Amino acid sequence: MATYLIVGAGLAGAKAAQTLREEGFDGDIVLVGAENERPYERPPLSKDYLQGKSEREKIYVHPQDWYAGNGVELLLGTPVTRIEPADHAVTLAGGSRRPYDKLLLATGATPKRLPGPAVYLRTAGDSDALKRRLAEIGGGSGRVVVVGAGWIGLETAAAARLAGCEVTVVEPEPTPLHRVLGPELGEVFAGLHRRNGVDLRLGTGAAEITEEGVRLTTGERLAADLVVAGIGVAPEVGLAREAGLEVGRGVLTDASLRTSHPDVYAAGDVAEPFNPLYGRRLHVEHWANALNGGPAAARAMLGQEVVYDRVPYFFTDQFDLGMEFSGDTTGYDEVVHSGSVDDLEFVAYWLREGRVVAGMNVNVWDVVGGIQDRIRSGDVVDPKELTSG
Repeated sequence: MATYLIVGAGLAGAKAAQTLREEGFDGDIVLVGAENERPYERPPLSKDYLQGKSEREKIYVHPQDWYAGNGVELLLGTPVTRIEPADHAVTLAGGSRRPYDKLLLATGATPKRLPGPAVYLRTAGDSDALKRRLAEIGGGSGRVVVVGAGWIGLETAAAARLAGCEVTVVEPEPTPLHRVLGPELGEVFAGLHRRNGVDLRLGTGAAEITEEGVRLTTGERLAADLVVAGIGVAPEVGLAREAGLEVGRGVLTDASLRTSHPDVYAAGDVAEPFNPLYGRRLHVEHWANALNGGPAAARAMLGQEVVYDRVPYFFTDQFDLGMEFSGDTTGYDEVVHSGSVDDLEFVAYWLREGRVVAGMNVNVWDVVGGIQDRIRSGDVVDPKELTSG
């Protein structure tokens, strides 16, 4: 009987295991995770769960008894220390070896670190600890400095403000989300946070973090009871590199999520697959990529024809702004929108040479399908058509 082993018990790994069973695989499935928590979803950790608006049970991908009930061997708190593709085996912490016929790497990513006493938000435990700390220092007197104005940084800043803290966000770029959205739409998020009492320090970085707070690259010192670092993540490619698999930013795969070894696949944050829609490799670190990539890899492992060409998708909720983003803004040369930016109710489109490459709907719903259809078509469009919608 064949054994399919999944390294990484997050959303991608759990969904891959589920798909294997749903597609009729009757062999052994082993799902190995370094954390002690059963597989869970990460978006709530910086959104509703962090803000105390949802129960812990809602973060989990499956109920506790799902794994045994579906014949999935779940090994938690068990890091994989070595992968041996030639021998079709992995070594677990403690030294035991487990054989496999096919393997899926879904090891995710880890936060980039800053020197000094900063906290990070990646795991359920991180979210629990941050929630407790915000409750302790909230009520108007707590001072929180968030280093990094990306998605995690801004969501954390919003949660800290809602907890009653004074919040300062430090970001070297001229606007929040500058590299993802560009200056035009980055200003939307700058205005949102300023209106909600967040102090934005843009064009400067954290030179030093101490118990007292943050010294900026400008020399200014910001006192803080808590410093949260949200400066991005690095894919967990160490196992793959040591195993001799091809690695770029992530683990390189073809369009079916197969790595440079025919019996090893990769999905989720750790993978850097070739995306036929874009004609190049895309490394995507968002929830939807894990949600869809795990099942796609599972089907490929079963020998099905798989072409993973999803349009990247992301969503966020901050204060009174709800947003969905689709696509990739790389190389865009124009931004247009319909609706009202001032009222935070609009749809924005990024174009390159007249073609829609990305879209973002802000407090406008049920339009993602249409946005992604425009991206997929590759058709040249009249910007006036987009602004009149």
